[in-house]
Amino acid sequence: MKIIILGAGQVGGTLAEHLAREENDITVVDTDGAKLRELHTKLDIRTVTGAGSYPIVLRQAGCEDADMLIAVTNTDEINMIACQVAHTLFRTPTKIARVRSTAYLTRKGLFAHEAIPIDVLISPEQVVTDHVRRLIEHPGALQVLEFAGGLVQLVAVKAFYGGPLVGQDLAFLGKHMPNVETRVAAIYRRNRPIIPRGDTVIEADDEVFFLAARRDIRAVMSELRKVERDFRRVVIAGGGNIGERLAEHLEHSHQVKIIEHSLERCTTLSERLDRTVVLHGSATSKRLLEEENIEDCDIFCALTNDDEVNIMSSLLAKRLGAKKVLTLINNAAYVDLVQGGDIDIAISPQQATIGSLLTHVRRGDIVNVHSLRRGAAEAIEAIAHGDKQSSKVVGRTIAEIDLPEGTTIGAIVRGKEVLIAHGDVRVESGDHVILFVIDKRRIRDVERLFQVGLTFF
Repeated sequence: MKIIILGAGQVGGTLAEHLAREENDITVVDTDGAKLRELHTKLDIRTVTGAGSYPIVLRQAGCEDADMLIAVTNTDEINMIACQVAHTLFRTPTKIARVRSTAYLTRKGLFAHEAIPIDVLISPEQVVTDHVRRLIEHPGALQVLEFAGGLVQLVAVKAFYGGPLVGQDLAFLGKHMPNVETRVAAIYRRNRPIIPRGDTVIEADDEVFFLAARRDIRAVMSELRKVERDFRRVVIAGGGNIGERLAEHLEHSHQVKIIEHSLERCTTLSERLDRTVVLHGSATSKRLLEEENIEDCDIFCALTNDDEVNIMSSLLAKRLGAKKVLTLINNAAYVDLVQGGDIDIAISPQQATIGSLLTHVRRGDIVNVHSLRRGAAEAIEAIAHGDKQSSKVVGRTIAEIDLPEGTTIGAIVRGKEVLIAHGDVRVESGDHVILFVIDKRRIRDVERLFQVGLTFF
C-alpha cells in the first residue's frame, strides 16, 4: 500500500516503523527536518518537509495516487484540513485522523463525507482511558484486550510462584478446569516467545497470554496467580483528558481522588466530576501522599504528560505503601526498563494507539488489531468469507488450516457463541477468527489467508 503519514512524532514515527517493516510504500511529512532525517536514517521511507495541510506539500508526498492518508500531527486542525484537502483535490480513498479535542468529537455529523471527510477518527486519550479502565477492572492483569464486541478477552498475566498451574503442563489446565474453555495463545519466558503445546510447562514469572470468554477470565487468572481483591480506592495523578475521563468512568463504582498541580484545572475538574475528590498539589509531594493515606490506595495511576513525574510519583507512592502502581510512559524506551520492578504496569500510549491504526491498514476483512509486547507481536480479529473453493480457511478445520509459522488461532466467535480453538473446530463463513501472531514478518501471510479468491465473485 502507498501510505502518507503526516507527523513524525512518537505515534507517526512508531507507525512508520511498523508499516515500513511490512513492505509498504511510506512517505512521512513533517515541518521538523531533524525528526525526518532521524527517521530516514533508520527506515526505508521517503520524507517531505512541510506543512501537511498544504496542497503543494501533499502533492509532493504523492497524494495523487496514495491509498491512504494518516494524519497524526499534534494539531487537530491540521489533521482535519489535511483530510479535507486530500479528499477534495486528490480523492484519497482512505483518510484517518487523530482528533483529541472533545469539542470536535462530541459534535454529531461533523465528520461525515459531506462535511469533514474523515473515514476513521482516532482519539488517543479515549484509547488509553479504555486500556487503563480494563486493567483496573481485572486486578493482576498486565494487558486486557477485547474482541468481538467484548465477548472474548485476551489477558496477559505473570504466573506467580505457588499458583495452581505453575509447574504443570498446559494439558493439565483442561483437566483441572473442565467447565472453563480457555486457550493459551503464547507464553513469554525471559522475553522470548514460546509457542504453547499440550506438554509446555508453565514456570514462575512466565508472561502468559490466554483467551477466554469474558465470563471465564477471572477463573483462569486465579489459576495462574493469587486472586487479587477488586480495586476500590483509586488515586489518579494528573487531571488532563485521560485522568478526567478515567475518573468520570470510575467515580460511581470506586472511591476516586485526582491530584492536579494546576489550580485552574482543579476548579474545572471539581465542576465536571460528581463524586471524585480533586486535590491541588504535586503528585511527587511525599507530604501530600501521606496526608491522603496513600497506604490505603489499591491502585495509583500516574497519568500526567511528564514521564519523569509519572515514574517518580509512582515509585514514591509504592514506597509509601500503595498496593499497585500503573504508569503512563510516552518514551517507549523507558517502558521495558521500569515495568516489573516497583512499577507494576507501564503503559505506552503510542502502542495502545498503534493497534487501532493498524486495524485499517491490514488487508482482508480485519476488524481488530492489538499490538502486544511493545509491537513484537499482534493479536488479530479477522472475519472469514467465501466457501471452500474461494477461501483458505472456510470449510476447513483448524487442524487443516496452513497457518504461518508462529501463528496460533485462539478462538472463533460465531454470532454470540464463543468457540475456543481445538483442532476439530470447522471455520464457517462469517466467523470472527482471533489469531495471535508472534512473528510480525508473518502478518502478510495471515492477511492472505483471509483474502477471498476470485472464484468467490
